[in-house]
Parts: sequence; structure tokens; C-alpha cells
Amino acid sequence: MNKKTAYFFLRLSMGINFFGHGLVRLTKLQDFADGMTKIFEKSWLPQFFVHIFSTALPFLEFLIGLLLIIGFKTRIAAMAGASLIILLLLGSSTVENWEAMGIQMIYAGLFYLLISRMEDNSLSLDKK
Repeated sequence: MNKKTAYFFLRLSMGINFFGHGLVRLTKLQDFADGMTKIFEKSWLPQFFVHIFSTALPFLEFLIGLLLIIGFKTRIAAMAGASLIILLLLGSSTVENWEAMGIQMIYAGLFYLLISRMEDNSLSLDKK
């Protein structure tokens, strides 16, 4: 039971983290997207792509977070979160933001745990 409880708290924590990121950024979507685009001006990434990604990011964070909080489609949500972290790592590397990459690697490790321990996901809407 301890593993299931620990999994619940990790899933809930990651969900609240992503949900909060998305919610706050949605309230200032244009400013967020414009700010991200400015940060990536000197990267080799096309500005058009950066702006589209920056506009979509808060929606993705919000949705992934919500799914993790309620424990619905947890495997898909965790894999989507891990995939999003991979994209963020790629972006951070293009502007040499090594500090952000360190934090993103922690997220990658936490998503590893969520994905690899899916059998402990019983305190959720997905429970079997």
C-alpha cells in the first residue's frame, strides 16, 4: 500500500506542478509567448516555430497536469509530459540554458518513475 500511496503523491505533485504552470501562463498567454520568442531569438530554431510552441505550451501543461491530478489516462499523460520535457531540453540547449536543463532532467527522472511504476497507480480514475 505504501508504494501506491507514494505513487499517488508523486502523480499528484507532478500534476499540480504542470497544471499550475499552464494555468498561470494561460492568463498571460500572449506575453508568455512573446517572452519565450524573444529568449530564443539567437537560437537556430525558427522564430515561427518557437512562437507556435510557446503558445501551445501552456495548454499542454494545463491538460497534462489536469490528467495527472485526476489520474485519468495516466500513462498517456506521463508519456506526454516526458515528451514535452524532451522538447524543452532541446530548446534549452539551443540557448545554452544549462541551469534550466538541470531542472528539466529532474522532471525527466520523475516522469521515468511515473511511467515505470504504472502498476502502483491504483489511487486514480485509471485504477484496475
